[in-house]
Amino acid sequence: MKMRTLGRTGIKVSPYCLGAMMFGAWGNTDHDDSIKIIHRALDAGINFVDTADVYAQGESEEIVGKALQGRRDDVVLATKAHAPMGDDPNHRGNSRRWLVREVENSLRRLQTDHIDLYQIHRPDPETDVEETLSALTDLVRSGKVRAIGSSTFPASDIVEAQWVAERRGLQRFRTEQPPYSILNRGIEREVLPVCRRYGMGTLVWSPLAMGMLTGKIRKGQEGGTQRSQRTPGRFTDERKLDAVEQLIPLAEKAGLSMVHMAMAFAVSHPAVTSAIIGPRTMEQLDDVLAGAEVTLDDEVLDRIDEIVPPGVDANPGDVSYEPPAIGDVAQRRRPREERAAAGN
Repeated sequence: MKMRTLGRTGIKVSPYCLGAMMFGAWGNTDHDDSIKIIHRALDAGINFVDTADVYAQGESEEIVGKALQGRRDDVVLATKAHAPMGDDPNHRGNSRRWLVREVENSLRRLQTDHIDLYQIHRPDPETDVEETLSALTDLVRSGKVRAIGSSTFPASDIVEAQWVAERRGLQRFRTEQPPYSILNRGIEREVLPVCRRYGMGTLVWSPLAMGMLTGKIRKGQEGGTQRSQRTPGRFTDERKLDAVEQLIPLAEKAGLSMVHMAMAFAVSHPAVTSAIIGPRTMEQLDDVLAGAEVTLDDEVLDRIDEIVPPGVDANPGDVSYEPPAIGDVAQRRRPREERAAAGN
C-alpha cells in the first residue's frame, strides 16, 4: 500500500481503510473468522481500521480489540460516538457528559489506552459544537485521543466547527468521514473542497454504494447482496439501477470488475485520503485487495462523469443526514395565520 498523509496530522495511512461494521451481529457473527479477516487486511498492508461504538452495540469494537492484541502499535485505530447505546436518552449524542463516558467504554472494548482518531458520527443540533469540541480537546490533552474528526457533516457544519475551534482555542476536526461512490458524488460540490481548504483528511464510506457497485444488483433481476435483501427499498431506485447498467459495460471494456473500478474511482479523487472497505467474508476482502493496483485512465473517468455527473447523487434522495431545517416541518412552515403575504 502507498501510504497517504491523513490531512495535516502527519499520520500515514493506507488508501484502503478496513471498516469493521460487518464484524459482529450486523454481519459476521464468528469472532475468530472476523479476526482472521482483520489480520489478513493488516498483512496485506492496510494499517487503518475504522469502527464505531454503535456497530453491533459494541461487539465490533470488542472484535477489533481482540484482533489488534500484539499489533496495536502498527495500526491507526479510529472509532466513533454519537448514536444511541441504550434506552437512556443521555447515552447518545455529542454532549460532554456522554463523550467523556463513552470514550472510556470504547477504550475498554478495544483493549487499548488510546484512540488514534475519535470521530463524531453525526451532527447533534441539540448540542453546541463548542461543548463537543471542548470535551474532545480535553480527551486529546489527556492522551486518550490523538486526533478528532467528524462524520457525515454538511459543509456548513464543518466550517462552523473550524471557526469555533479557532476562536476558542480548541482542538479542531482533522478529518471528515462522508459517503462517496460513483453513484453518490454530492460531496464533490462542497464537502470535499471545504475539507481541502482546512487541510482535513477524508476517509470515505460506502465506495461500493452499499453493494450496488458490485454488479450483483441488476435491473429487473432478483437477488443481490445480503444488505439489499434486508433493506430492499434502498436498492430499487431506477436512476441508480440505470447508472449501474451503463457502468457494467464500461468496466467490462476496461477489463475490470465493477468492484475494482468502483474502489479505484473512490481513491482517485485528490481530496480523498482513504476509502473504507467493509468486508463480511474473507472472499470479499480478497476481491477488493486484488484490485489495489488498478489505475483508471482519463477515458474511463470521463465516461463515469457522463453517467453520473460530478457533484451529483444518482438518487438525490440518498441522504445519510437530514438537517432539522429539512426534516422538521415546523422549521419549513410558518404558522398558518402567518403564511399569507397580505391580510386584513
